[in-house]
Amino acid sequence: MADPKPTNPTWFDGLDYNFKNVAQEPGVDTAQFIRASRSLVTLFDLLGPTAFGTVISDMNGNIKKLNDRFTAAPDKSATLQTLVLEEHKELGKKANATEGLLWLFRGFEFTARALRHNIANPNEELATSFQESYNGTLKQHHNFVVKGLFSVALKATPYRNDFYAKLGDDKGRVNDQSIEWLSALEAITKTMQALYGENKNFGF
Repeated sequence: MADPKPTNPTWFDGLDYNFKNVAQEPGVDTAQFIRASRSLVTLFDLLGPTAFGTVISDMNGNIKKLNDRFTAAPDKSATLQTLVLEEHKELGKKANATEGLLWLFRGFEFTARALRHNIANPNEELATSFQESYNGTLKQHHNFVVKGLFSVALKATPYRNDFYAKLGDDKGRVNDQSIEWLSALEAITKTMQALYGENKNFGF
């Protein structure tokens, strides 16, 4: 029997797929990861689709590269690890999904670090958490123009209370679900970044 729907659903309840449900053994399930990644992008609609338009576009573009490879070579793409290793072996510097996934995980690390820090510091505004996360993650990979775009976006981050209210009315459930979702996202990101690190980012 299916679990009853919550009376006051949260943003997490409405996700098409949650990272906590993405299989990570024997590798990260590609199909499930794609669905969970698309769901993550909708978080930036809550943060501000105009201000974070560049982030949304970039993430969606990299998810498309991943999905295109998965569709074109499903027998070599069941897990993210297999997809990356097989595509790079086959295409080298033209391995679009491998490069796209590298950038996708950089974006996910930025997102996860900001939210984790904000949850751990209940008196800190989102703008501060996201700025600190950006400084420690994406900033080193961006040129002057992109840094400027992010500077504008981060200043437009909504107030903490407004953002968490959009996640759901039940603060306790939102907090528990946030930590559960983040923990799974962080675990997958750590696993894949380790693979990229071992292979010197596959030359990208």
